[in-house]
Amino acid sequence: MTSPSSIVFRTGNIITTGRTSLEKSNQELLNSLRQNFEDAASRATSEQSSWIETKGDTLYAPSTEEPDGLSEERMEYDITVKLFYLPGVSVPKRKDHTREALQHVLRELRVPSIDLLIISFPNISFDAEDHSPDTEPTQEEVDEWVGTYQTLETLQLEGQIKRIGLSEFGVARLMKLLPKTNIKPSVDQINVRDCCVVPKPLIRFAREQKIELLTHNDCTNILPSSALQSLLQENHLAFGGFKNVDPQWVVKYTAVIQDRGVVENKGYFAMAKVDIDRT
Repeated sequence: MTSPSSIVFRTGNIITTGRTSLEKSNQELLNSLRQNFEDAASRATSEQSSWIETKGDTLYAPSTEEPDGLSEERMEYDITVKLFYLPGVSVPKRKDHTREALQHVLRELRVPSIDLLIISFPNISFDAEDHSPDTEPTQEEVDEWVGTYQTLETLQLEGQIKRIGLSEFGVARLMKLLPKTNIKPSVDQINVRDCCVVPKPLIRFAREQKIELLTHNDCTNILPSSALQSLLQENHLAFGGFKNVDPQWVVKYTAVIQDRGVVENKGYFAMAKVDIDRT
């Protein structure tokens, strides 16, 4: 029997469980996974069942269940998804990961589409001085962005997403990417770490290109391998045979009831490659 080669982690709706917090996204993700593991293990013990499920070559922790979805009609919500590509993953793999991550969210919320998909590339952060020669993107970086972005354009044409967003793109990065796109991004989300104002050149450029500027406080590396490995070690009875755990992507989703501005559903999925020791 072939051992599973990947594992998908799920927090569930952290609004209804009270696991949402003012912590940064990396801590919110880890703490939510930890609590969801504990809840799932407790339920499994009382029902004498397993809380980890295998489907094909993928493990699901906790196991998949029929989601409740949203309580009102789809048109009542503004659904935003942010996909974090993690280091060391090739562009061809990212294309598969993008679709996979989005499908998990669509199934969780029981909707056919989302309003905004923001992508976050690894190892880049917003630089207020990004117009300097030292921050000029390399051709390799640009090719990487373009190859990934084309998948988002396809998803928009298919009707699965309504708008495309970028994260940490200043003027220099935008000027390199935009001429190579068929559908321009609608949103640019930046992390203004030092509480400074958004640079005026970026404000002007975004206005000219009709790109909405948003801010965030997400971490650049939302799920380091060491942090995930430590979390799994805490649950050694369930994950004792796991080794070489390699996170591939994290997706965060938020569903807001538009007319009330209330967040009804928020959560995370994460996927990692894994080797399992069966000895």
